[in-house]
Amino acid sequence: MRIAVIGSIATDHLMSFSGKIKDQLVADSLENVSLSFLVEHLDVRRGGVAGNISLGLGRLGLNPVLVGAVGQDFGEYRSFLEQHGVDTKSVHVSETQHSSRFLCTTDEEENQIASFYAGAMSEMRDVDLKAVADRVGDLDLALIGANDPEAMLRHTDQCRQLGVPFAADISQQLAIMSGDDVRKLVDDATYLFTNEYEATLLLKNTGWSEAEVLDRVGSWVTTLGGDGVRISGKSHETIEIPSVPDVKVAEPTGVGDAFRAGFLWALGVNMTMERAAQVGCVFASIVLEAVGPQEYTLDRSEFSNRVAKAYGNDAAAEIESKLRV
Repeated sequence: MRIAVIGSIATDHLMSFSGKIKDQLVADSLENVSLSFLVEHLDVRRGGVAGNISLGLGRLGLNPVLVGAVGQDFGEYRSFLEQHGVDTKSVHVSETQHSSRFLCTTDEEENQIASFYAGAMSEMRDVDLKAVADRVGDLDLALIGANDPEAMLRHTDQCRQLGVPFAADISQQLAIMSGDDVRKLVDDATYLFTNEYEATLLLKNTGWSEAEVLDRVGSWVTTLGGDGVRISGKSHETIEIPSVPDVKVAEPTGVGDAFRAGFLWALGVNMTMERAAQVGCVFASIVLEAVGPQEYTLDRSEFSNRVAKAYGNDAAAEIESKLRV
């Protein structure tokens, strides 16, 4: 299965705050917020949704095509991705802009406040998906993740024109895009990815009901944090998969990207959506125990043991037979 992963490629600056963000908010003064957190830890890591997802797919054994825009500082990151099976030849390199930066503060309850500097990502709107498809041959799926809003709209339209199935993963951009634009990104998607909060925001922004969303997409995949994942669709029964138990939480950044990588990898090796959701949850649990979205280690036996503990031996046997880690 040939998957193009389109979205942000960034460096993450991850900070830990030992208090609670909510305790710093004054209910009667939210119109004049001015917050500063004294953080105890700073980790600088490779990230960005497209970088995270493509790395996960590569490490699991697929060879995804990464499509994004970066600065001249991408050299080391490029080498790292290529070592893990990611095709980076369709990454646009800006002559003037730095690569994107993600700055995030996480409190003791895993709540986060984040900022994102777009940088070179603003040039994504000039990237031609047809040229990517012509270079690699037929694309089986394009995941359109959060990046430059104009680019997201253009690449979604190009998928329709080229007949390429696509997954809509609007993520953080739901907060800034108009309802009309969100509707354009969702309509005709083979898969729609959201977390529980984003699902609520999507319904609010589009004015659609849940049923109206399901009229427009193949499957709606909603991650539910500690409650697992729900997959809804008009053409199949709702699938509900619990999360992996007894996870030792370290840092949540990139957990949703790990789920997507595991889910898409499993579909790429011809597993059912139920199995795909189980793989996604296990991969997410591994990333949740690491600090940074790409700092995890993958071990075949450990992966299989987690599957068996959460979902049974039959699931573990089937999934392990496909693993290439």
